[in-house]
Amino acid sequence: MLDFTLSPEQLALRDKAREFTRKEILPVAWYYDELDETPMPVLRKAFDAGLMNGDIPKPYGGRGCGMVEGTIVVEEIAAGCAGLATSIFDNSLGMAPIMLSKKEHLKERYLREIAQEFKLICFGTSEPTMGSDVAGMRCIAQKDGDDYILNGTKYWITNGGIADYMSVFATIDPKLSHQGICAFVVEMDRKGVSRGKHIPKLGQRCSNTTGVHFKDVRVPGENVLAEPGEGFLLAMKTFDRTRPPIGSFGVGAARSAMEFAVDYTKRRRTFGSPLANYQAIQFKLADMYMKVETARLLTWKAAYEVDKGVSSNVSSSIAKLYATEAAFEVVSDALQIFAGYGYTKMYPIEKLFRDIRLLRIYEGTSEIQHLILAGQLFSSYRPVMPPLNEVPVMAWEGNNGDFSEAVGSRVAWRCPICGYIHLGDEPPEECPYCFVRGTAFKRVAPGAEGIA
Repeated sequence: MLDFTLSPEQLALRDKAREFTRKEILPVAWYYDELDETPMPVLRKAFDAGLMNGDIPKPYGGRGCGMVEGTIVVEEIAAGCAGLATSIFDNSLGMAPIMLSKKEHLKERYLREIAQEFKLICFGTSEPTMGSDVAGMRCIAQKDGDDYILNGTKYWITNGGIADYMSVFATIDPKLSHQGICAFVVEMDRKGVSRGKHIPKLGQRCSNTTGVHFKDVRVPGENVLAEPGEGFLLAMKTFDRTRPPIGSFGVGAARSAMEFAVDYTKRRRTFGSPLANYQAIQFKLADMYMKVETARLLTWKAAYEVDKGVSSNVSSSIAKLYATEAAFEVVSDALQIFAGYGYTKMYPIEKLFRDIRLLRIYEGTSEIQHLILAGQLFSSYRPVMPPLNEVPVMAWEGNNGDFSEAVGSRVAWRCPICGYIHLGDEPPEECPYCFVRGTAFKRVAPGAEGIA
């Protein structure tokens, strides 16, 4: 039995996140957006309030919150500023490879420290010449005794300029593709680690984004997260776990855009009447509401599967794809309702519009999600209906009366191309419609599957 009711604890967490957003994020978001700077005091307050790192398991000093709780909090924070939400929750992305790994000593060391202290950990797969093509990375990990030597550059790294640690994915040989990928935990103050300048972006300007360069960086063997050949699977498992919250980024920002639009239509008058009285506006708002609600349900479903340990690859891709695409549509429609005012920096919609655009790109573009889902349809998906050429479409010219009497023991043959039904003990010499040879016809009655 399905139950979408939030528990008292989940409701309390949601309310806490809402209060934090209105008190700590909304007052400063536009200011720091103009500065193109991540407000570290806000991240620290989120940590102190218990709104960061909630997914660290209890055995390592964390609160052991599930993915559903994570999506609830993400939605509320993103409703105030998607950029700040990205930096606040980047720890969950950076920690995911550690939590999913088999290296207990790394969990004990890093997860416990991050749970107890205000520490930031970022995630590095993307490079200047590759993003979604994880298997195409060029950052080299060269074996040196028990250690590895890293050389190369990671790019588009959220919190790369401010993080204390990074979960780094590299390859022992680019020619090996995914078979050569391994992973490490790297302290950002190690010799040879260089942080690039903050990358200027269209939106999410409150989120720090940089390149990180490794030059002969020695990583001790004890910091290996995944041996060569195991790193690609670890990265994919990480994305399965972290894509539902990306959907929640979209839900939160879209919800704010919808709420602002509803408020504006009540206040703005045109042709002698509030905008809210016009059916065209009402329909647009209704569609926005529908998309927000649908996106939330999809993200909750994917998060629920993660919490239950069910393979969430498909649900996570659906949630990420639908929620981020729907969010872009909702915010765009909100801007249209605001018209010229929505295009100005004096109203909140233009920042929401800039911030929301990135969600269709990071952690797997919308195109990548389409490929994942198409691959599922053509491989693992198990259809309920029989193959098309076995569907008993029993209809022909002049048929009438009760089905069993009309069909009885009569022999029917179906053309595999156009679907024409031929009655007779033998198939026709050729189809009278598409001229396919009768030897290609398939017998569909009597005794065919689905025929009584």
